[in-house]
Amino acid sequence: MDYVGRLSAHLPPATRLLMVKADGSVSIHADDRAYKPLNWMSPPCRMEEAPGVWRVVNKAGEELRITLEEIFQDTSYELGVDPGLQKDGVEAHLQELLAANPTTLGDGFTLVRREYMTAIGPVDLLCRDAGGAAVAVEVKRRGEIDGVEQLTRYLELLNRDPLLAPVAGVYAAQEIKPQARVLAEDRGIRCVVVNYDKLRGIERDELTLF
Repeated sequence: MDYVGRLSAHLPPATRLLMVKADGSVSIHADDRAYKPLNWMSPPCRMEEAPGVWRVVNKAGEELRITLEEIFQDTSYELGVDPGLQKDGVEAHLQELLAANPTTLGDGFTLVRREYMTAIGPVDLLCRDAGGAAVAVEVKRRGEIDGVEQLTRYLELLNRDPLLAPVAGVYAAQEIKPQARVLAEDRGIRCVVVNYDKLRGIERDELTLF
């Protein structure tokens, strides 16, 4: 496997798991590293298949070239529409509070709708900024990479709608992991760290020596 783009990378031949999803993304996995792939190409991208070689190219012209020496199993599954992640109590309440106080996300923000439905699930909040442009907001208690990927997919779909486009993205959470922030900013998504207690009107008691 060779990656050609802003950085170059090479994976030597080995037994790998290749995943091609309905959104067009391609990821390469080894039998470790938990959920994180060895390399991947996020949508939108196109895949060109030739005997023994897959070429996956994104809109920036970066290329993931996969050489297939032997195929042990080739299986396809239709997963259907993803209902999205279910919010826990804090996340659901945080979404509710931000819907009631959209200026927390940016000056002049107004709420269009909570749980704005797309073909792959609902966007937590659809807002308008001070200039009237659409903004999709993903709300998490703890902001990690999977939430950035989720918002990226929503933005790809929303920006196909001429009545909404261009749609910006905001990733809002009580805590945002450094890797998630780097990925979000690389994709033009703005990160907002939210003070849940302040939104609830609660001042946290802090014990001090003096």
